[in-house]
Amino acid sequence: MIIVLRLDHRRDRDKRTSTHCGLASRALGADKIIYTGERDPQLLETIRDVTRRWGGPFRVVYEKNWRKVIKDARKRKYHIIHLTMYGIPYEKRLRTLKKRRNLLFIVGSEKVPREVYDLADENVSVTSQPHSEVAALAVVLASLGKRARTAGARLAIIPQKRGKKVVERKKK
Repeated sequence: MIIVLRLDHRRDRDKRTSTHCGLASRALGADKIIYTGERDPQLLETIRDVTRRWGGPFRVVYEKNWRKVIKDARKRKYHIIHLTMYGIPYEKRLRTLKKRRNLLFIVGSEKVPREVYDLADENVSVTSQPHSEVAALAVVLASLGKRARTAGARLAIIPQKRGKKVVERKKK
């Protein structure tokens, strides 16, 4: 089980970035994303709508308290990874991460509290340079080799060398 924890969503400032965290999480094989910060029903509905149209299962939920999410994950024996440019290069941790059953990836927003660095089992970086949290999440999830599960999808893409082709799936 792979869960992504998006810290401190700000409705007006972060709506695109937080949406992209959810889309990348779903497309690259995570099972769930949890948002903290400001409650944003539109964000949750956008991700749920994508899951309805393009398949799942994938869950998106809001939790007011990020500390509670981390504490609950620890109780359930999740390995907690904070994605940060200050961490150990992910390539050095990838083999170990692939062996773990339950992972919680923490993705920041505004300034991440020092406490997050201490609560994580490890702090992992994609690069030790400023970069997008969505990019870091996508690189690490893609490296784990999982992809979206598309059960119940209404739409499917037919890969094309040129152009775009989307088809509606037949209902069973």
